[in-house]
Order: sequence, then C-alpha cells, then structure tokens
Amino acid sequence: MSRESEARSPLDDSEVEVFREELDEDDDPKVCQVCGDKATGYHFNAMTCEGCKGFFRRAMKGPAKFRCPFQSNCVITKSNRRQCQFCRLQKCLSIGMLKELIMSDEAVEKRRMLIRRKRMAEEPPVLSEQQEAVIQELLEAHRKTFDLTFSNFDQFRPIDRNQDPITEYMQECTDSQSVRAESSREPVVNLLPHGSCSSSVCHVEDSENGDKRRKTVFTTLPHLTDLSTYMIQNVINYAKVLRPFRALTIDDQISLLKGATFEIVQMLFNMTFNENTGIWECGSLRYCMDDAKRAGFQHHLLDPLMKFHFTLRKLHLDETEYVLMQAISLFSPDRPGVTQNSVIDKYQEMLSLVLKTYIETKRSGPEKYLLFPKIIACLTEMRTMNEEHTKQLLQIQDIQPEVSPLMLEIVSKNS
Repeated sequence: MSRESEARSPLDDSEVEVFREELDEDDDPKVCQVCGDKATGYHFNAMTCEGCKGFFRRAMKGPAKFRCPFQSNCVITKSNRRQCQFCRLQKCLSIGMLKELIMSDEAVEKRRMLIRRKRMAEEPPVLSEQQEAVIQELLEAHRKTFDLTFSNFDQFRPIDRNQDPITEYMQECTDSQSVRAESSREPVVNLLPHGSCSSSVCHVEDSENGDKRRKTVFTTLPHLTDLSTYMIQNVINYAKVLRPFRALTIDDQISLLKGATFEIVQMLFNMTFNENTGIWECGSLRYCMDDAKRAGFQHHLLDPLMKFHFTLRKLHLDETEYVLMQAISLFSPDRPGVTQNSVIDKYQEMLSLVLKTYIETKRSGPEKYLLFPKIIACLTEMRTMNEEHTKQLLQIQDIQPEVSPLMLEIVSKNS
C-alpha cells in the first residue's frame, strides 16, 4: 500500500469527523489510536490519523481478505503499519471504528459537491482571464462605433417642434368640410367621406376635381428617420467588430441584427436618459417622448417604452454592464431565421455568466443579488416592444413614406 494512497485529500473526508480545532480547548497534540501517528480527528468513531482512516474505509469496502504472516498479534506503529494489514484492521476494530459510519459512494460524491459549493461561496468571485477578454472586446467595439459626443446628430434634417401637426390638420379638415357643407347646405356629417381625419393622420380631398391633397403630418419623422438610420448603421458596425458574430453565417448575422437592432438602440439611448427629467441628452440636442409622438408613433408603444427607460436607468448600470446587456440581446438564439442555434445559445450563456460574475465582483450591498434578474426582465420587456415598434413603423410608412430603406430592411420579415 503506497504512501500516496494514504495522503490526505479534503474531498475524501466523507465520514462524520471532528477536526483538530474542535477536539477540545487545549492545544495538546492528539495521537492515532491505531498507529500512534498524529491524529487529525475522530474518524468512524475513533481518533485516528488520515492514513488509518483511509485504510479502514478501503478495507471495509474492498473484497480482499487479509492474513497475518506472523502470530496475528503485530504491534502497529507509524513505521510498520503497512506491513500487516490484518493486524492493522483488527486494531481499527478493537478501538471502536464502525463500518456502519462509512458513507456510500453516492453520499461521498454528494458531499464532495457540497464542499465545492461551500468553498466557491466562501471565496470572493473573480473574473477569469477569458471573461476579462470578452469584456474588453465588447467595450472596444462599443467605443469604436458609438460616438459619445453625438457630433453627427447635427447633420440630420432639422427637427420641427413648433406645431402639433395632428391638431392643425384635423382643424384644416374640419374647416374644409364646413365650407363645403355651407355651400351645399348639407350636414357636415354627410361630407365625411370627402375628408377624413384620425388621431394619427389627416387627408383632405377636393370634391370638385377629385384630387387628394396629402400634407406632411409627422413633422419630426424626417429627423428621427435620419437619427434611426444612423444608429442602425452603428449597431451593424458594432456587430461586425465582434469575432463571434463574424464567425456566424451571413444569414444568421442578418437574422440576429434584424431581431436585436431596436433593442440595442434603446439601450444605447438609455445611457443618455435623464431619469429626473425624462429627457434624452445627446450632446447639444435634447429629445423627449413627444418627438416620437410627432413622428407618428402611438401610446401603445410609447407608454411602455417610457416606463422601460425609467426602469433601466434607475438600475444605474455602468458601461460594462450596458455592453454585456447589448451583447446578450444580439446573440439571441431564438430570433426568427437563425440556424446556428446551439452555437449562439452557448455564447449567450457565456455572456450571461460573465455579466453575473461581473456584478458579483464589482457591486456591493444586498441589491446586487437582484440586479441580474432585473436586467434579464428588461431584456424580456423589450421583446414585446420590438414587435409593436415594427408594426407601428410600417403603419407610419404607409401614411407618410419617408422611412429609410435601411429601417424597412431591419423590420422586414424576409432574410
């Protein structure tokens, strides 16, 4: 029996035992009752060393039958304990070591798992080198493609906030209908087919020549179209910098971008959101939710979107947490049209673990344990808004065809 087989392993402490510091109050060294070596605690109901503990467990589990080559009365010591297994086992039994206290293999494995988990819980979490590298790649891609000065925003078509277009054009429709009603002496209600208004658009039809005069209804749409197109281009450039994204097929790259672009744009804008004023502060420009309303978007999208921005901003995420959240959204294996689901799913799981570990290492206080599930909840909420955004954008395009081809390509269902 080799010395290595008797070496102590913390994961082999499968039996009920009391460690040295728990034996008694004094510091007197304890002696193994089998061989006289230094004892480490009570093992299987007797105070023994690690070597005799392991020997007794193996002897009781193994089928081997020992025989003494001498008179079956060998004196077992530290130096000769491996020479006569029979007498060593008899000494173990004579001091009260019990076979019944030996744990089964399943129980041993279960306890080993508990020991590992306990050690991991006691040790402070640390980001691995691989996790640090992932974070660094995401940060570099984000900083390379997202202009924190917003200097390019000044190049967009100007935004017109001087009028409420819906109200004005509804009034124009009403006035036009009134004039025709007075000239024909017919009730206004009978002329509604000639001029129609709704909460989102107003068209006026000239009944004399049959022409339909379509006026610009959504005054902020040109500016927000330029803004959205610019942000979409940045998201595409951001994704193309990431090596795991480039490793995917072109079709899967397109499917991931179509699914995640709206969500990533919202996360980028959330970094500029002032939770006290409800304003997006983008360099010299300021945006409010009314700007989206003037572009034709309706409260079915805008109300939950506003709530989302307040909820996410109040989490006070740092730059790393934002970019990890964006990457988790990008690498979603359940997007329509995705074929490499297992590859993308594996990478998303890795990103989620990196985010969770980062939070555990960088955050303090009990609130850190709820931050990760709150972030995941925000990602889930954006899925619903993503579908509503697509629906409303296509409606806006039908009314006022100024939506850019790139925006339409992103929301199209065809890959």
